Amino acid sequence: MQLIILFGGASYEHEISIVSATTLKEKLQDHMDLEFVFCDVDHTLYHVHAKDMKAKTFSSGQYKKFAKLTLARGKFQNVKLFSKTELHGIVLNLIHGGDGEDGTIASLLDFYEIKYIGPRIDASVFSYDKRYTKWFAAARGVKTLEYETLHADEHKDTRFSFPVIIKPARLGSSIGVSVVRSVEEFDYALDVAFEFDNTVIVEPFIEGVKEYNLAGYFAHGEIHYSMIEEPQKTEFLDFEKKYMDFSRTESAHEATLDENMQKRLKENFKAIYRDMFEGALIRCDFFVIKDEVYLNEINPIPGSMANYLFKDFPKAIEALAESLPHRKRPKVTYEYIHSISQAKGK
Repeated sequence: MQLIILFGGASYEHEISIVSATTLKEKLQDHMDLEFVFCDVDHTLYHVHAKDMKAKTFSSGQYKKFAKLTLARGKFQNVKLFSKTELHGIVLNLIHGGDGEDGTIASLLDFYEIKYIGPRIDASVFSYDKRYTKWFAAARGVKTLEYETLHADEHKDTRFSFPVIIKPARLGSSIGVSVVRSVEEFDYALDVAFEFDNTVIVEPFIEGVKEYNLAGYFAHGEIHYSMIEEPQKTEFLDFEKKYMDFSRTESAHEATLDENMQKRLKENFKAIYRDMFEGALIRCDFFVIKDEVYLNEINPIPGSMANYLFKDFPKAIEALAESLPHRKRPKVTYEYIHSISQAKGK
């Protein structure tokens, strides 16, 4: 199987996407034919060979010497006067944050009828914006923490008692996230968050909450779950910790949970995934508070595709690639236009 890993993008998580791509090269190169397509911040696409998949290639700007690609139906291509190079295969959308997770890339790949692993347009909409995730979870009967929304151009205050946690509404990787313990810290934390988004989410911060990560995908008629991980953290999983996690290839330590709680976490995951995220491998992060399960967030393109949560990650990618949803195209016959033309005698 040829897998085309698409990474980069115009996003605050641009560099994290590069880390994820180099990590997947290490994890998958012995199991499938890999090609890499880098999306620069100006949305220029470059063909990067596996041997050049090193951090320095991108930090130094060396990639700008590589072949530029354009999109055509079912493929990437580089067309020159006397030659043409084409990349065919299944694309793995590994662009974190804006472009990759907001529906832009999904729209582009759908438009050009390119098969891909990743969230479709509607799934991107409901998982990219934390407000929409809350609404979607409620519609699916999945609990989330109480929250409020604050905007940059309105009075900045909160109805919650401290401590609270502030998150940009449309950003991942814990960028711009702060735990605020007093009113004196609140305005500064808001200013930090508003640097990244003009809308933020405020939630109560609960000390010592249990957090569990569960990934999964739909293939061959059923949802396949990863192991359940209890991430090791201090106060919350901050950017530095998550950034390091994106380069992880070693297996995670499975959480020690009774069968009932494992079942409940999987049931909540299924409620989120079904009829929405088919075609994608996602990770859901859950809180357990007083024996109740709450969805914290949906990661539609998790760092390094959460490879460390699966015992056989290459097999998971292959199975997912074999079970991608098919988008039915409408048949256009022009019968309506013909009938009007005939009626007018033209």
